[in-house]
Amino acid sequence: MLASLLMDMSLAIMGAGIGAGLVAIGAGLGIGKIGGSAMESIARQPEAGGKIQTAMIIAAALIEGVALFGVVVCLLISFK
Repeated sequence: MLASLLMDMSLAIMGAGIGAGLVAIGAGLGIGKIGGSAMESIARQPEAGGKIQTAMIIAAALIEGVALFGVVVCLLISFK
């Protein structure tokens, strides 16, 4: 009984760690894609740089918010 409980807890902690890692990788890839696309857009149309930069920062903040939410969920799973 105790071994089964410990195994369940260890699997939950391992799953939470893997989940948090995947969330961080996804957020990094998403923000990198946004940054690259914004730089490409600014290079094509420099006069719209301010608007593009503002949209890029807002999108990056939204991605970071989702990533933070994912990490919090993983922490809640690990401390269950």
